[in-house]
Amino acid sequence: MKKTISIDQHITEFPKETQQLLELLRMTIHSSAPKAEEVISYNMPAFKINGILVWFAGYKNHIGFYPYPTAIVAFKDQLKKYKTSKGAIQFPLDKPLPLALITKIVKFRIKQDAEKAAAKKAKKK
Repeated sequence: MKKTISIDQHITEFPKETQQLLELLRMTIHSSAPKAEEVISYNMPAFKINGILVWFAGYKNHIGFYPYPTAIVAFKDQLKKYKTSKGAIQFPLDKPLPLALITKIVKFRIKQDAEKAAAKKAKKK
């Protein structure tokens, strides 16, 4: 597997149609989490505030979105039409991305991230 250096590099490795979906996902995450920093984690594009909020990656037939298992459990009813596993959601390339749902999941993760950071800070006192 090729080492991913940047989100731009990851996106350019795919056909134009997939690139457009990956950029749309990236912009949706950015607008949902404007304070998040783009990073590469586990060789995948990710967004981080205190800790990693979400990861995503392009594949041949889908886009993988990785928002932690807690988010998949919390949104399981809204994710029924997508293939999911413990920590991943697969968005097929031939269907529109569920941008409103992605926004809700990212905001859910921001809240979790803030709570975890606050608990960690309180524990240090």
